[in-house]
Amino acid sequence: MPPKKSLTEATANNCVAFGRVRSNLKMGCVGLPNVGKSSLFNLMTEQSAAAENYPFCTIEPNEARCVVPDPRYDFLCKIWNPPSQYPAFLQVTDIAGLIKGASEGAGLGNAFLSHIQAVDGMYHVVRAFDNDEVLHVDDSVDPVRDLDTIQSELCKKDLDILQRAIVAEEAIVRKAGGKFKMLPLFYETTAKIKALLEQDKPVRDGEWTSAEIELINEKLSLITTKPVIYLINLTMKDYLRQKCKYLGKVAEWVKAHGGTGADIIPFSVEFEEKLWSLREDPAAQKAWLDEVKVPSKLGKITTEGFTKLGLQYYFTAGEKEIRCWPIKRGTLAPQAAGVIHGDFERGFIKGEIVAYQDFHDLCGGGKSMAPIKAAGKYRMEGKGYEVQDGDICHWQFNVAPPKKK
Repeated sequence: MPPKKSLTEATANNCVAFGRVRSNLKMGCVGLPNVGKSSLFNLMTEQSAAAENYPFCTIEPNEARCVVPDPRYDFLCKIWNPPSQYPAFLQVTDIAGLIKGASEGAGLGNAFLSHIQAVDGMYHVVRAFDNDEVLHVDDSVDPVRDLDTIQSELCKKDLDILQRAIVAEEAIVRKAGGKFKMLPLFYETTAKIKALLEQDKPVRDGEWTSAEIELINEKLSLITTKPVIYLINLTMKDYLRQKCKYLGKVAEWVKAHGGTGADIIPFSVEFEEKLWSLREDPAAQKAWLDEVKVPSKLGKITTEGFTKLGLQYYFTAGEKEIRCWPIKRGTLAPQAAGVIHGDFERGFIKGEIVAYQDFHDLCGGGKSMAPIKAAGKYRMEGKGYEVQDGDICHWQFNVAPPKKK
């Protein structure tokens, strides 16, 4: 019989293990100046952040949220039609463009890099369109060079963060006067991190044990642990014909740097702005989409960002309200109930659960749970239940009476 796997066995590319454990996580739009970050941010969040044709148009980060589109939520709202309807939202931050040398302060780079530290995942926007009217900080369009530039600057910034953390930890040990020593795990982990970063390889691409990941989360605030989605901004012409001379090389770069094809989303700001301009005439908008036969990618960008952060949500559904409750994947029932109110977690008894697909297939267009119960799909789950994406939940809990003084 083969030996059992160690609980701390190294795992590769386990991005969701890094970062904060909470449900209000943020995606940040990063990249070089003039690649379409602010325009994309405006389209996603229906804002009007400045998006001008010159570098560093954005200085302070803009923050907003956008609805996560979901036909499951739409179906539940149609069935119940309650007065209160709350979809899931994704928090998005528009961060100013980075340039070569940003990690050393070029172009206000240190300030902008600190803004990236404050988000939990990255939309890396890459320019893959030729347009002489839109300035490029390096005077030519070369997506692979731009990808190298941004990754190199992020790795250099993490090296600086790492060195500062090591100095701080050593200072704490000295101040303690020999009462405790630096953990061997700290030296081993920081040495592995340094070796990766010096090769311009992000920390998320390393192989890490659970203990190392916990140490990185506790002691360091590294940028390259954050998950990334590569958004490739095309001309409308290239987007409509679904071809671009740059896409092949971009795909090769992403795969060579720890990503997959699923991490790449080609889109077109030019296309999305055209579609947005028709928003007040739904008939004209539909007619144009029928003509070009290519859909918008904004919904996919939003849902992929939400998923990349390790988030999902469950539904509460009834006559008064339909609501999505975001949680981290792997959340157990008491903690999932606790996002509504702390009392739900403290006094948790059980959850009445039905999977969305079971409800959809069995409800017959009605609100009653009777057909779901008759089919044996209405379940009672206890404290050990891991809530699944799209579960429809009703929590039962007991609140202890206040203690007498």
